[in-house]
This record gives sequence, structure tokens and C-alpha cells, in this order.
Amino acid sequence: MPAHILVVDDEKNYLLLLDTLLGEQGYRVTSLQDPELARSYLGEADVDILIADMKMPHLSGQDLLEYVREQLPHIPVLIMTGYGSIDGAVEAMKCGAFDYINKPFSNDELLLSVAKAAQMSQAQQENRLLQQSLQEQHGLENVVARSRSMQRVLDLVSRIAPSGSNVLISGEAGTGKELIARSLHFTSERKSGPFIPVHCRSMDSATLERELFGLDKASATGETARERGRLETAHKGSLFLDEVAELSLDTQARLLRVLQEQSLERGEDSTAVEVDVRLLAATNRDLRSAVKEGVFREDLYYRLNVVNIEIPPLRERPEDIPVLAAHFLRRFNREYDGAVSGFSPEAMQALSAFHWPGNVRQLENVVERCVVLAQGGEVSLRDLPADLQDETEQFKSAADMLPTRLNLAETLERIEAALIRRALVQSDFVQVKAAEMLGISKSLLQYKLKKYNISGKTQ
Repeated sequence: MPAHILVVDDEKNYLLLLDTLLGEQGYRVTSLQDPELARSYLGEADVDILIADMKMPHLSGQDLLEYVREQLPHIPVLIMTGYGSIDGAVEAMKCGAFDYINKPFSNDELLLSVAKAAQMSQAQQENRLLQQSLQEQHGLENVVARSRSMQRVLDLVSRIAPSGSNVLISGEAGTGKELIARSLHFTSERKSGPFIPVHCRSMDSATLERELFGLDKASATGETARERGRLETAHKGSLFLDEVAELSLDTQARLLRVLQEQSLERGEDSTAVEVDVRLLAATNRDLRSAVKEGVFREDLYYRLNVVNIEIPPLRERPEDIPVLAAHFLRRFNREYDGAVSGFSPEAMQALSAFHWPGNVRQLENVVERCVVLAQGGEVSLRDLPADLQDETEQFKSAADMLPTRLNLAETLERIEAALIRRALVQSDFVQVKAAEMLGISKSLLQYKLKKYNISGKTQ
């Protein structure tokens, strides 16, 4: 759609000239003589470019410019002046005008300036649409969870997202730590800024340091070439450090200095660059133990761990398995143009009973495989990987995951809680049916639900 241009000038002849000139180029033009009416119009209509005369009665072009900068900063403003006032034009540019045009103007110069403003307006509109899409995609409402433990996580995210505090997200690999980090960013006041992820384990120490802090290096001509780092790129946004425990002690010290001073230097002769970032860090290791072992700085740990979010593994929240599987099924049906209608009861029972050592990421991969390989309209038990079909193998794998040194009473309680969760899922959370499957009374089941803090529907 062609750009919509609002032209404001108290001289009618110029309005007619611009309406004809811009209209012939395919622009949509609205012309107004009254600048106060123009201000009201700007607040109600979708305008892409504003062209305003500098000198008008009651309300000047400068006044309109200031209004647009405050209320509609995405609209480029071109200021016209018939007085050849360089001072006025310079002042307008200082206040944020896209360009200024001297009257009488050259048609070609005016059209060139308008074309550049139209390109800028389109780029800003595309950026706004992209940001809106990202916010919708990564908002909290798109985090699929039914379990009480994950609802507590999402409640914590919604409460701390606006604060701007640094956050440490802990949990096993594959639990969705980056998803939570993105939700924190896109529900915060920094959502219009960049979200920059850095996967610390994927790079060696030297490469990681260059990626984070950038580099100033001399070129063949003797000039200094600047390579921006992720910290600088994340300015006014969020930096996500995945597997933060992999940072070397030297890199930790340098990162701490940047966080304290809110600026960084790429090299000894570099000028300090302002860095305003929110740090979101994730780890599947116990950082407190790493601090005691001397491999992670205690001061950086406290700087990162202003708020801690711990994501429970999938095996501790089987209530989420059916809704997650359905979510991934819809997604991969769209991606592969599939027509898989759902999961058979036997397949869903196997999914719900599995211990998922790879957590949500493993479930996602299994569902993708099912969409690709499923023969019929729904996923059957035979479409699942072999280790999900064999219940004996499941229990063997689960036993192999237990630590060699364990507290028997505590371990038995964890196993009992896991069996209760599985029974609830298989009975669609009907407690009477779950109790029958477990061979216990409903009252005993309810006692154990309270004991293990397990959510369940009262039926």
C-alpha cells in the first residue's frame, strides 16, 4: 500500500501543488490548512509521513514536530520553510525532523526526500510488526503448561519481568530455559529492544570472549576496525547467557566489570562504550557448588542470581505431557503439512509413563518423528520409539538414572509420587479411577496428593 502523507500548510497554493505532485507519484495525500486540526488528525488516522510548514498561525511546524516526537515517534517529519531560515531548519533537525525543505523547492529534491522518508517509514512499520509478532510468539500465554509447578514458574515470570532485574534460570537440559528467558524479555519494558542469545558451551574461551565483548583490530591501512560484541548489540535489550557456568574465570571477571560499570572497552586503546543490558543467565549446574569449588566467582553469582527461577524436569510434571504433545503435534502438522489427528490412548499412555531424561526437548523431537513417520490418521504405539514402547525398558532406564548413593526412604517417596502423577494422567485426573489403578482408597490418594503437593482434580 502506498505511503499516506499528511501535508499541513496555511498557504492553499502549496497544498494544491503538493497534493498534485505527490498524488502523481502514487502517494495517498491528505491536505490540511489548520495545524490544530492536523494534530487531532494525527492522533486518529494512520499517517506514514508528515510534511509541515514551519511558520503557521496558532501552531507551528515545530510544535507539530514536537508532538510527533513525543506521541508518534515512528512518523518521519519533513519541515518546510519559506524564509530561508537556516537557524530554524537546524533547530528542527536537532528536534528530530527527518529533513527540511526550503521554499520555493525543487520538485525532484522534494520527491527524493519524500521517497527516503517513505523507505524509513516502511522499515519502521516492518520492525513494529516484527516486534509484535515476536511478543505474541514468546509471550507467557504461549508457554504450554498445566501443572501446578509450572504455573508457579509462570506466575513468578509475570511478576519479575517488568522489574528489569537480572535472573538466573536453572534446570536440567531440555526443560525450556531459553523459552522462559524469551518470555521474560518479551513481557518486559525492554521488549522493543534486542534479545541476544549466547550459547556459552558451543565456543572455546577465546571465541566466546570475542563474541561477548567485541574486538578492535588494526587493518592493513593502519586504521582500526571495530567488531561489535553481543553485549554491545544487546544495548537497551536483554542478553541471554545459556550454560553460564562454562565461562572462564577471566571472562567472568570481565563480565562482572561490565555489569558494574555499565560500559565496556574492546581493547586497551578503545573508547568506553555504554552498555545497558538485562542479563538473563541459565545453567543446568549447581552454581553454588561451582562457587565453593572455585570455578565460578561468588560476586558474579550474586550479581546474576537477583531472582532465581528453577524449572522442574518433565518427569516431575507429567500433567504437562498431554498438552505439550498436542502443542507440538499442531506445530509440526503446520510445518510438514501433516494431517495427524492425535495420539491413540495407548500412545498417550506410553508418553505419559515415560521418564523423559531429555525433558521437553526430547518430547518435542519424538512428536516431530511421529508426524513424519505416522502411517494413519493418529499416532499409534508402534509409531513411538522403541524405548517408549517397552515398559520394562522404561523402568530399567529409570533405575539406571538413580544415583549410586541414595537415601532409600526419600527415593521411595519420589518413586511413589511419580507413580501417583502417572496414574492421574492416565485417568485424566479422575481421582477415583487413579486410586483404583494404584490399588488404594480415594482418601489415601488425597492424603498423598497433599503430602507430595501434587495437583489433581477432585472427582
